[in-house]
Amino acid sequence: MNTSDFGWETTADEAIAGIDLHGVRALVTGGTSGIGAETGRVLAAAGAHVMLTGRNLDAGRAVAARIAEQYPGAGVEVVGLELSNPASVRDFAARWDGPLHLLVNNAGIMALPERMVNGDGHELQFATNHLGHFALTTGLHAALTQGATEDAAAVLGGSRIVSLSSRGHLRAGIDFDDVDFDRRAYDPLIAYGQSKTANVLLAVEAGRRWAAEGITANAVHPGVILETGLSRHMPAEALSNVLATNNTTFQTTFKTVGQGAATSVVVATSPDLNGVTGRYFEDCQRSEILPEGTPDIAAHASGVAWYALDPANAQRLWELSEELIGASRA
Repeated sequence: MNTSDFGWETTADEAIAGIDLHGVRALVTGGTSGIGAETGRVLAAAGAHVMLTGRNLDAGRAVAARIAEQYPGAGVEVVGLELSNPASVRDFAARWDGPLHLLVNNAGIMALPERMVNGDGHELQFATNHLGHFALTTGLHAALTQGATEDAAAVLGGSRIVSLSSRGHLRAGIDFDDVDFDRRAYDPLIAYGQSKTANVLLAVEAGRRWAAEGITANAVHPGVILETGLSRHMPAEALSNVLATNNTTFQTTFKTVGQGAATSVVVATSPDLNGVTGRYFEDCQRSEILPEGTPDIAAHASGVAWYALDPANAQRLWELSEELIGASRA
């Protein structure tokens, strides 16, 4: 499936050109920096009312101020949200009022050098990148359903969920018997890869469950971008090794923030994708599926692993996630 002539070099501004989002309410997690802030900027420029969430409210307010200065009259607000804290997510979802037309699950952390856990004992990358977004997405289900019926969502073909994954998902599927690395040795990039596979599976299952309600969900890989805080937890030596491996193995050319946000923006707004759900996109196009048995799957520069789109895995992860966030309420 092609989405116009967009590709690797497309910027977020180019991706949204000609699209009118007036009346659309959008929520972007991790919107206080990097590609989240860029995604929020172009959505607001197109007329959407955008809520940016993050842990650093001062940074978020600075982003909102820049957007307001660049686009007078733009609707932008900033709200604090800690995705690794179930109570923070529950409180945010409970306070949400009215419809939601577009949810961009953008926030994330990467490659914590040592195993860390949240207050419920869940490995922190899985807790933040997946469980937090799962709780947020399911907590806003009613708002998304309401949004799908409104005229404002007509340009989107209903409500949309965009789940940011990564090429890193090719490193690991879900270890359903030990998602928190309680028994197996902790590896920073395997833990990151598991959480990024979970991001794809969330889109697959949400799309299956909610399509009849006018809600679609898709996952994206933004590309490799240096100008973000995603790798802030990685020691300098480890980050240098990863970058050197990327350049040697994949001949990586790093994207700008504008190019990195483009795939999210295409999947969030392109009329070519009305009704499309449960897919994975990179470089603004639907990705090739790497089938079971693909040799050296982690070495592939592109594509989506079969296990990340597998319906049985998606359903199993959804049910496990319900159990895990349900236990946090006890």
